[in-house]
Amino acid sequence: MGLLDSVIGALGQAQGQGQGQGDLLKVVVGMLGNDSPLGGLAGLASKFQQGGLGDVLQSWVSTGQNQAISPDQLHNVLGNDTISALARQLGLSNGDVAGQLSSLLPQVIDQLTPHGQVPQGGLGSAGDLLGALLKR
Repeated sequence: MGLLDSVIGALGQAQGQGQGQGDLLKVVVGMLGNDSPLGGLAGLASKFQQGGLGDVLQSWVSTGQNQAISPDQLHNVLGNDTISALARQLGLSNGDVAGQLSSLLPQVIDQLTPHGQVPQGGLGSAGDLLGALLKR
């Protein structure tokens, strides 16, 4: 069982736990949805491009090997305001959020783009994405 399977399995168990993996998965899905303040996957890709890490995010979308991203790199790409807001929402430190996101975000993006490309019109709403992940 992969990490993503474990996180999805934990989603139901983590309800009501501020530090649960289910809450972290909800945050990741919220970041990728078209209704995200970040602008969904397209907005996230733009941030990665601006941060010089566009090739890293593209590796998660493509069908090849996922490139790793360090917590510091992810923190730099997303910015301190975003990481701090997520940390407050999850009840974690900024470092913990960046560390956990650096492990989970590549896998979720990889799972949501199984054919190596982002669907026309983006990935859909956060609710659509969560439903798609739970079906996998």
